[in-house]
Amino acid sequence: MELRDLARLVAVADHQHVSAAADSLGASQPTLSRALARCEAELGARLFERVPDGVRATPAGALAVEAAREIGERHARLLTELAHLLDPATGLVRLAFLDSMATSLVPSLLRAFHARAPQVRVELRQEPGHEIADDFDRAAIDLAVVSDLPEGPYGWHQLQEERLVLVVPAGHRWRDRAAVDLAEVGGEELITTPPGFGSRRLLDGLLRAAGVAPRISFQSQDLATIEGLVAAGLGVGVLPEAFAGHSGTVGLRLTTPGARRLIGLTWRTDRELAPAAEGFRRFVVEAGPGVGLPQPGSR
Repeated sequence: MELRDLARLVAVADHQHVSAAADSLGASQPTLSRALARCEAELGARLFERVPDGVRATPAGALAVEAAREIGERHARLLTELAHLLDPATGLVRLAFLDSMATSLVPSLLRAFHARAPQVRVELRQEPGHEIADDFDRAAIDLAVVSDLPEGPYGWHQLQEERLVLVVPAGHRWRDRAAVDLAEVGGEELITTPPGFGSRRLLDGLLRAAGVAPRISFQSQDLATIEGLVAAGLGVGVLPEAFAGHSGTVGLRLTTPGARRLIGLTWRTDRELAPAAEGFRRFVVEAGPGVGLPQPGSR
């Protein structure tokens, strides 16, 4: 059976007459009769009975007609949804981003894109970097805003650069210093993100290079929470400069080389992006650094 055979089956049931159904479909009566025969042969049941004024569906035919109607409607809906999905002006973009970018960078980026393509639907996922990498592997997302480029076939477009600072409580003995080196924090209790997070990998690398291993007192997935824990006097933290001071903490400039976080848009280069997602990627790349985005140091 073909899809048009199912449509012919529905037409015969609706008109209850083979010739009338053929006329409505613009087909010949023999063509329609052959289609009905194919359906009956494949389903192994008689679908219609002749009556004096036309045909009537048998119980098996009524079941087949109901299913054929549902299949036809689902097929039509599929074509409509695919047309929208593949239309760069009305399709879907699946974007993942880190928690630390939820209140500033991503909303600003989406506002700028929405002004350009208001009918494109953007599906958002807010999650840590290792989950974003898993989503890329499962083809569950199209693009992501991350702080480090995943290993493998990925494209990258830098959006901004954030300076990292040592965040200390307001009453800390270093509160009046302008700068500090990570080599000095060996005796401090450190509050950071759990292993596996991009910010943790960055910090661990900086600490190894500085030759220190401070004791970790608390771990949190949320950078704003880390700043709050520091404000409560539970330790110190290394955070993007924008997070310092929100709960009364003090941010000290780090003299350690490489104490910065790069933020960028990434995507897989070994698979083709859907038209709307490619439109989003192209918009971000062609817009240029900082267009529609908060400036470094803002939040």
